[in-house]
Amino acid sequence: MTETPTNLRDASLTKAIMAEIRHITTQPWNIMEICGGQTHAIMQYGLDQLLPAEITLIHGPGCPVCVTSLQAIEQGLQIASQPDVIFTTFGDMLRVPGNQADLFTARSQGADVRVVYSPLDSLKIAHTNPDKQVVFFAIGFETTAPTIASTILTAKKAGITNFSILPANVLVPPAMHAILSNPANRVQGFLAAGHVCAVMGYHEYLPIAEQYQIPIVVTGFEPVDLATGILMTVQQLEVGQHQVANAYPRFVTKEGNQVAQKIISEVFEPVDRQWRGIGTIPLSGLGLRPEYASFNALTRFELTQTPLNESPLCIAGKVLSGVAKPLDCPAFARECTPAHPLGAPMVSSEGACAAYYRYHRARA
Repeated sequence: MTETPTNLRDASLTKAIMAEIRHITTQPWNIMEICGGQTHAIMQYGLDQLLPAEITLIHGPGCPVCVTSLQAIEQGLQIASQPDVIFTTFGDMLRVPGNQADLFTARSQGADVRVVYSPLDSLKIAHTNPDKQVVFFAIGFETTAPTIASTILTAKKAGITNFSILPANVLVPPAMHAILSNPANRVQGFLAAGHVCAVMGYHEYLPIAEQYQIPIVVTGFEPVDLATGILMTVQQLEVGQHQVANAYPRFVTKEGNQVAQKIISEVFEPVDRQWRGIGTIPLSGLGLRPEYASFNALTRFELTQTPLNESPLCIAGKVLSGVAKPLDCPAFARECTPAHPLGAPMVSSEGACAAYYRYHRARA
């Protein structure tokens, strides 16, 4: 598709692309969409129902709230409970369960936990509350990293010393390596997240496609975007190709936003990071470089190591790694609901379990 459609939710165009997928598909293929936003769009518009039976969509770990480790949640709860602390976070993080509580519960018990829309909001709070320590819960993939890095640079330049972050950012390419090297891996093609690639480009995916002999297609979030991305992936699979293709050229280039990349690399460096339900993935996180270590909340507060106990009923790790789907979980829509979540994928607006709860149940 060489031109951007004027209506990316055009049902006729989407169905026409799906018909082409059915026409060219000759055998079963498993395709993973990395991003939780793509998962929700697929479920919302029923794209999974329009695909031929041979195509299985596997939901990946691209939900930043879902993969934020239990350890990070516990650290956040400890920091938020300390005196003279204002703990700031994106709204989705409030209900993510820790061992015994969540940030919403901590707030109800007196902790000063505030929802912000940007780390810059947290910096403003720090500026107007010089007698408080303001901590921002720095979650997200490469999409949130430039703003977080820019906020730290602004804080350093302005001499604001009562602002820090709880670092929890994660990176997509190492997660893809972890999935593809897993003996239980079923993924044969990837839909890469368009918003991540808008920042980072897609040059990082070229060696992954070559190493694992797997096609990777950068894809957007509307029905026509997703249908086009799936078609381009199936076209490669059917002829044995393994290239990186761009189905989102209106926003993504191979090089990406190099200004944003420079800001990220100035403030952060790759570090090992725990992913909830998956475990530690080497060099899959962003940690503060030594010259910005003073903005690390983990070194500002004395924290104790608490035992980490996930619910034995929750299979979020298998869902996030693409080994299982939400409906495979015996607790789904029973013990685990958005009002009483056992795992983060039921909480987040990008979580696969939340998508199935909202859209799949409506089809029944």
